[in-house]
Amino acid sequence: MTKNIGIFLYKDFQLLDASGPITAFEIAARVKPDAYRLALLSIEGGLMESSSGAAMNSVSVNDAPPLDTLVISGGNGSRDVMRCTETIAYLRACAANVRRMCSVCSGAFPLAAAGLLDGKRVTTHWRRAEQLQQLFPSVRVEIDRIHIRDGNIWTSAGISAGIDLALALIADDLGEKVARRVAQEMVVYYRRPGGQSQFSALADLGGGDTRFSLLLEWMRANLAERLTVEQLAERMAMSPRNFSRAFLNVIGISPAKAVERLRVEAARERVESSRQPIEQIATAVGFRDPERMRRAFLRRFGQPPQAIRRSQG
Repeated sequence: MTKNIGIFLYKDFQLLDASGPITAFEIAARVKPDAYRLALLSIEGGLMESSSGAAMNSVSVNDAPPLDTLVISGGNGSRDVMRCTETIAYLRACAANVRRMCSVCSGAFPLAAAGLLDGKRVTTHWRRAEQLQQLFPSVRVEIDRIHIRDGNIWTSAGISAGIDLALALIADDLGEKVARRVAQEMVVYYRRPGGQSQFSALADLGGGDTRFSLLLEWMRANLAERLTVEQLAERMAMSPRNFSRAFLNVIGISPAKAVERLRVEAARERVESSRQPIEQIATAVGFRDPERMRRAFLRRFGQPPQAIRRSQG
């Protein structure tokens, strides 16, 4: 049976938040004919202008076909949409009738404003995660996830993560073989290596415009190496003593703590998204000893890896 997928738009939506999932579902419907039919929706219908100025034509929600799934785009306009009484009323009514309610990036904010995320584990763009948690304390925000499913609520991280979300929805409907085929056609990862931590951790560590930004990127890509102070200092053509002092001054934590931070967040993503043995994960990200990784998890997340994995069901 063909599933109607609604993509909810509004003024100043983020174009890729919508076009990424649209493309994934379009290709899935070619791989598995008649699997999906897309409906671009807005409250009033007509052309909806994205934050880039490019516009998409939409149908009024009053004229929408019966939906299987609704995906709410994120974007700068989400701040206004979460205060729009018509939108909130529509989302609440829709939630009572569809199989899945989904959001991309800051599309989580209107869902939260409608009360649909209360008590749910959710994610959003890492830059807005703290704001989401402050505005809606009853929502359980997890900053380092690419996407999360909690019951019939699916939320995803920033912008391009809408593609990851769509692939997960396709796998849920049509199986992993079809979802992998779609990913291959789109030339994207079927399961992206690493969570938002690969972006948020580097940003939090000052990995933007600093002289250590390239080093931090290299560290993340080579976690299985020993990554000693001597090795890192050599890459920066500095003495270990000067390197340690400069790194602490610029980044705010010691090189050893930065290495642990990158490793533990990479390990968490593997723990949550795979059934790989804990011992193998510890080796792959450079902890080597599972006990060292367990202690790092307790310091960072307050739970051991096994508890985090069990929470994923």
